[in-house]
Amino acid sequence: MTMKQSWQGWRVMVAVVLSIGLGLGVAQAEETKNQEGLWYSTESMNTGLPGEMDEAMLRTPREAMRSFTELTDKGDFEGAAHILNLTDLSPTEQRERGAMLARKLSEVFRRGKWLNISSLSGRRDAVIEDASGKDSRAGEPRRDIELVSMEVGSDAYDIRLGRYRISDHEPVWMITPESVRAIPALYDRYGPSRFEHYIPDRLKTPMGVLKLWEWFAIPLVLLMLWLIGKAVHALIGFMARWLPSGSPSIFVIQIQGPVAMIVVALVTQMLIEYVVSFSAIFATTLRVALITVMAWSAGAIALTLVDTFMLHLTRHMVGQIDDAKPRDDRKLLTTLYALRRVIILVLVISVTIYVLSQVKLFETLGMSILASASVLAVLVGVAGQAVLGNILSSFQLSLAKPVRIGDLVMFEGQWCYVEGIFYTYIRLRVWNERLLIVPVTYFASKAFENLSAGNTREYRSMELNVHLNADIAVLREKFLEFAQEEDDVIEHHKLLCSVTAQTISAQTLTCFLMASDPISGWRAEANIRERMLAFIRDHHPDWWPRNVMVISQQDITRGDADAP
Repeated sequence: MTMKQSWQGWRVMVAVVLSIGLGLGVAQAEETKNQEGLWYSTESMNTGLPGEMDEAMLRTPREAMRSFTELTDKGDFEGAAHILNLTDLSPTEQRERGAMLARKLSEVFRRGKWLNISSLSGRRDAVIEDASGKDSRAGEPRRDIELVSMEVGSDAYDIRLGRYRISDHEPVWMITPESVRAIPALYDRYGPSRFEHYIPDRLKTPMGVLKLWEWFAIPLVLLMLWLIGKAVHALIGFMARWLPSGSPSIFVIQIQGPVAMIVVALVTQMLIEYVVSFSAIFATTLRVALITVMAWSAGAIALTLVDTFMLHLTRHMVGQIDDAKPRDDRKLLTTLYALRRVIILVLVISVTIYVLSQVKLFETLGMSILASASVLAVLVGVAGQAVLGNILSSFQLSLAKPVRIGDLVMFEGQWCYVEGIFYTYIRLRVWNERLLIVPVTYFASKAFENLSAGNTREYRSMELNVHLNADIAVLREKFLEFAQEEDDVIEHHKLLCSVTAQTISAQTLTCFLMASDPISGWRAEANIRERMLAFIRDHHPDWWPRNVMVISQQDITRGDADAP
């Protein structure tokens, strides 16, 4: 081998080695760059704090917050300060304020919003695990996660965990510097009130989910609120007595309960804002209850106002609910009831959306699962089938108007006035003043006769059974006389009286008359029957039907004197 060939071989070998080295260097740099996206790198952390940070306690978000809770519950706030990223503070400020900030943050968690540690990730990289595949971020590692978000006035503050790698140590999870800066503002809002400074320290000992003093204070607060509600309820009732009878007094009496609930909710809100603050688990429950009570009470007052307005219109424009009123008045009342149901539906939806938006139920209870079409369809189909069926039938009756408020209907053999068509039931007033409550779907699925549809007039018939020797001409004359004297009988030219049936010993006399409405016709029929029976009893008692017993083969109806 020549010198030239040997030199060329070395050059090739050196080039290969350099290429391999540069490739490995680039790959290592790329891997380091990719790994640095999983955490925040820093050379030092909390150098001003006394003691050492236990990295094993901070490997995952769940372990970090569990350690913080355990340390603060034991009163070791200096140890808990190591879980805070105090980079924005100087070493001297870290030593002076670290434990105090940890104590304040623990109070914020205890009173502001309950932190569910079990919901935090137990992985070092905090990867979102979603077996359903519905979360678009599933499988992605995170280096920053939100613990809670709390509002102070018009501002919102987040408490977040960040993943930090200090020098060449294993990455750990700590409270971010931005969250540390928010601790004073959150503590001023959610920290202990002035009243709690007077509570002895021995009563501040935790006992379960609450502190010892809270187990005594909560029942007393609830008793006080109940007494306030009773007092407001009684005061409104007393005021209603001074109002004139009618719609105003009815409205005030019906809003006693909702107004009392609103006053109690406002007093409770002022109590927890300016007097005393409870632990987060009770305070959160109380806030949800207050929002719900306020919203539903306001909705109840609005609905009562609508009902009072409808009652006023009913009394002054329609009056007594029956078919004697003009068709337009009954149609108006039916439309008002339909409008009432629309208002109720709008109020329920609005109040529900407001309550859910305020308590953030969509976030806390995983409404993304309920929002799926399959689950929602099952819930509506199984749980709400009967209710939705009644609601749809109610709207169908209101729109098609086969019956109107005040119509007289023949339903299952009974005369009934339609008094009201509601969401799930229809209220009928039977002829004997009893109220019949019928589900709307049941009413709509049954055949009924609307006696008020088109015209309320009714052609009625009355039957009398008399003996064969009764003089029909005399009875017909008396019927026409009695019928013409009745105010409820109209169109006298349609009066008719004829024999319609016959037996071996009696004959049936049927009388026909036209009445202005079914109830009036029934009343006129009863009066005429009584007068006809009285006429026969007083003047022709021999016309009563009677049994005939044959005692011989001769014709006894001819009065043969020779008959034995």
